[in-house]
Amino acid sequence: MSAHSHDPYFAPGAVAGLAEQVRAAARTLPRPITLMEVCGTHTHAIAEAGLRRMLPPEVRLISGPGCPVCVTPVGYVDRAEALARVPGVIVCTFGDLVRVPSSHGSLERARAAGAAIRIVYSPRDALAIARDNPSSTIVFLAVGFETTAPTIAAALAEAETLGVTNFLVLSGHKVMPPPMRALAGEPGVALDGFLLPGHVSVVAGWKSFAFLAEEYGLPSVVVGFTPTDVLRGVLELIAQHAAGRAEVKNLYSRAVTAEGNPAARALLERFFEPATVVWRGIGEIPGSGLALREAYRQRDAETIAVELPEPVEPAGCRCGEILKGTIDPPDCPLYGRTCTPDTAVGACMVSSEGTCAAWYRHEGPTPR
Repeated sequence: MSAHSHDPYFAPGAVAGLAEQVRAAARTLPRPITLMEVCGTHTHAIAEAGLRRMLPPEVRLISGPGCPVCVTPVGYVDRAEALARVPGVIVCTFGDLVRVPSSHGSLERARAAGAAIRIVYSPRDALAIARDNPSSTIVFLAVGFETTAPTIAAALAEAETLGVTNFLVLSGHKVMPPPMRALAGEPGVALDGFLLPGHVSVVAGWKSFAFLAEEYGLPSVVVGFTPTDVLRGVLELIAQHAAGRAEVKNLYSRAVTAEGNPAARALLERFFEPATVVWRGIGEIPGSGLALREAYRQRDAETIAVELPEPVEPAGCRCGEILKGTIDPPDCPLYGRTCTPDTAVGACMVSSEGTCAAWYRHEGPTPR
């Protein structure tokens, strides 16, 4: 059953009507435009509803780095795999990460070979494992954007309160504004506007993206996750371009405010500080990650000494270019051939939020 089956906003008439408005509005554009969505949930909602096929030729919609597992670099997976082989260490992770390729394997393969890796559904599950196994060191693989990072901070706060000293995290957290700044200024990425990430904006607030319009002249809009939400966002971006203006507009006011969630942000600031980290496909971006503060250094799994290989990306995989929006998934020579959801080669096909997985499932498996 479709995820939108009971959603009144998914009514075919409403979607068709908005699509027609988009086509009419596009005729007022001075030139064709390229828009980018940067949220994995948006990517799948767009693909599932077939919205790209409804857009006129004057409007191209591409996917960006909206999948946290996909943008996690191979070196992080290498470290996680190495930690799982350390005697006395139990690695806990969300399920999406276990099949992502490392330089020479994956967490799934390491687990099959006997490494101590457990799949959990929340960081509190990992904390419970730490309480039940006081003689082991529990490492939670903390991967995610502003949306999930507060839940890890909450687990750390609980561990502090309970005195659970064997609960550690390997922080792979990333925040969205810095990579969007990088994409906005990237010469090889021609963008004319953004559909901003709704879930991230709930925590970060829409004002955190104001620089896109103010510094780069890029119209941007926060939208929800129904097909009509997305089409209203596209319509707004077209209107801004046609009028020659650029601003950040919040069309998801039922969940997003200018300042976001101050309690969640305060919790993050207690435990984490900005860090320079690597994004798959984009490279090293200052201030785009979250590292544990020095006061909580004893909970940082990076303090555990391990030997790491030189990071090696899967041969032939073009996931990095897909995450930058410079190619579509079918342009990758592996797509639909050796790389499918059942035999995934790259992170963009592995993750349930990945662009390649969305295209394969909803747009079709045919390579170009």
